[in-house]
Amino acid sequence: MKQTRVSQVLEIDYPILQGGMLWLADAGLAAAVSNAGGLGVISPMAGMEPHGDPVKNLEEQIVKAKGLTSKPFGVNIPMDLRDCGLLMDLLLTQNVPVAVTAAGDPRLYTELLHSGGVKVLHVVSSVKHAQVAEAAGVDGVIVEGVEAAARNGFDELPLFSLIPQTADAVQAPVIAAGGIVDSRGVAAAMALGAEGVQLGTRFVAVKENIASQRYKEAIVAAGDTDTVITIRSLIPSRSLKTPFTQVLLELENAGASVEEIKDFMGHAASRRGGLEGDLENGEAYCGSSGGLIKHIIEAGEVVRMLVDGYAGVVDSLK
Repeated sequence: MKQTRVSQVLEIDYPILQGGMLWLADAGLAAAVSNAGGLGVISPMAGMEPHGDPVKNLEEQIVKAKGLTSKPFGVNIPMDLRDCGLLMDLLLTQNVPVAVTAAGDPRLYTELLHSGGVKVLHVVSSVKHAQVAEAAGVDGVIVEGVEAAARNGFDELPLFSLIPQTADAVQAPVIAAGGIVDSRGVAAAMALGAEGVQLGTRFVAVKENIASQRYKEAIVAAGDTDTVITIRSLIPSRSLKTPFTQVLLELENAGASVEEIKDFMGHAASRRGGLEGDLENGEAYCGSSGGLIKHIIEAGEVVRMLVDGYAGVVDSLK
């Protein structure tokens, strides 16, 4: 796999990023991906109790990651988190190499993070948002299509439409996210103008992920039509079809208010589904290409599979 601006800027071997899954992306997973040559990413809330302290939790995870890898890793910080500012300060004091920001205005923290030597990637779901991020000076934009697990943009743009339009509109490196699980997806994204890829669901179904085994096995068992987008009245989110999402759809179709939907979901619904494996009472995020995932393997094997298979896909097109 060729070097790109993404791998060069982030100082990693391959332009492959692991998604920052809210309750699941801990230091062990991030270190495994980074040690394999990609960029592992930590979430401040990984493994945390439902009402725990994300600042304290993140500090513990960063220290642990530094003990597990000498290679670059990142931290994912959604800017709608209550403790966002404190989390940003922690990245600076702990000399974290890379920040992945999302769900907010990239102009708020990019300059501050750069002042501390932190590289900044921002997640976007439209060309307009990519242009705003570029103007803010980010080091790269992660364009996320509607195929992605968990939160999606309100416009619900497919990744293969979004990549080339974004690549044509900005000079910043583009990283593709949403529905990519194998080397075919990597090659296709690169052909459309991406210089890197981010995978989330594929890195759930790995041995190092702290996700519930029941959740992992549900991803492996999923077929092409086994995900669904719900809670469009709040923010579109893609999950496995489960009893929980069925009730959500019924509430939405019945015209339930935002407050009624929030009351049904309760606190930390994705923690219940992903970390605890309660698929009846929690969200189980899964990308639309989950049907391509057939085995629970090691994170390093995922990286090697993507890298080794890439050349074969490219050669097959000659």
